[in-house]
Amino acid sequence: MNWLHIIQQGENEKTEFKTSFNTEVIETLVAFANSKGGMVMVGIANDKSIVGTTLQEESIQNWVNEVKNKTIPSIIPDVELIEIEHKNIIIFSTPEYPVKPVSYKGKYFKRVKNSNQQLLVSEVVNLHLQSLNTSWDAYPDTNHRLDDISFDKVQDTIEVLKNRNFTINESPLAFLRKYDLIREDKPTHAAYLMFKEKDTIATTIELGRFQDPITIKDTSRTKADIITQVEDVIGYVKKHINVALIISGATQNQQKWQYPLEAIREIVLNMIIHRDYCSNSDAVVKIFDDKIEFFNPGKLPDDISIQDLLDNTYKSTPRNKTIAEFFKNLGWIEKYGSGIGRIINYFKEAKLPPPTFQNQSGGFLVTIFANTTLNDPLNDPLNDPLNDPLNDRQKNIISLIKNNIYITKEELAIKCLVSLETIKRDIQKIQKMNIIERKGSKKTGYWHIHKLNS
Repeated sequence: MNWLHIIQQGENEKTEFKTSFNTEVIETLVAFANSKGGMVMVGIANDKSIVGTTLQEESIQNWVNEVKNKTIPSIIPDVELIEIEHKNIIIFSTPEYPVKPVSYKGKYFKRVKNSNQQLLVSEVVNLHLQSLNTSWDAYPDTNHRLDDISFDKVQDTIEVLKNRNFTINESPLAFLRKYDLIREDKPTHAAYLMFKEKDTIATTIELGRFQDPITIKDTSRTKADIITQVEDVIGYVKKHINVALIISGATQNQQKWQYPLEAIREIVLNMIIHRDYCSNSDAVVKIFDDKIEFFNPGKLPDDISIQDLLDNTYKSTPRNKTIAEFFKNLGWIEKYGSGIGRIINYFKEAKLPPPTFQNQSGGFLVTIFANTTLNDPLNDPLNDPLNDPLNDRQKNIISLIKNNIYITKEELAIKCLVSLETIKRDIQKIQKMNIIERKGSKKTGYWHIHKLNS
């Protein structure tokens, strides 16, 4: 092995330099064991200079014993004595430990780039569950009972699975037992989150439509079970984004949404499936005129970078494996780790700016952007020239007013499947063209039609 080349590369996620054997050597071996393995080179300074180390007759064996006796589970590192520039260098190495986490004097460490970081309690738990190929949501929820589960919701889900050619003859209770969603006569965390009887703060998602970063135009909140929340959140987003009616000449005209709905669905599913439900923070969706922010408690694992997501060069390790598997059975996700790539492709096909992904405040933030540069029916400018022809939506507004002169702008927005702001812009244009006029008070007034453009 070319040791000089390794030294010149410097410290990294799998290599550490120490001038002598000390407690930091053991901490680093623990961090390597809890990560992807690595080696500590004793006798090398941080500046890559070769200083060597002094050895006594029993030094190496004593050091190995100290590592073994002060780590739980015990690490027995491989040791190699080499000579560089006539100086003794000791190489301590350990592979990734199969059952994690490993501790040193009751403390747990992980390797992040070229440094050791002490694990939080939640990280210790998750690391242990991952090493057992399981996750938090598979364990019994000691705070809830079977009475907290809605078996009607379970039955509804069974019917969905039957439509997907699953053979299920069991009752809802037997179904939960068969799929290990009940353990020790208690619902698992996954079972409670998916089928809970009552709305609770355990799943709170805050929803808001913002005029600017501090002005809220509309707000809502869902505390439902996470299966119901998928449509709750998608429905709220659809309520507050624009849609255009594309006249194609076919039997049914097409709708063009401000954002690709397939991508919205993928983002919402990722939020709900990968959320850290042990966190005190709520998930949050903020809708602005030109973007939507989706924030979810639970950041990316340290061994997965944002670039790994964009390049699709990572191994998916769902935080909630039971929930992820169940949603996969429902046909809501295709396979683990493929959602980000599909989201990016959906926006590319829609000719929209690419989404951004980032760890933020202990969570994960996805931001999607509207195309504000195109002169599109979804983004009609406020200063449309008066001689521009009416578009199909504006003609439809006039038709709706003709049929009901008392119709409100809010009702028009619902019927036209667009935001209230879009309706206000359309009304302003139609009024400037002297086609319609508002008469009477705001509450009891009505529309008067002067003329109709063909």
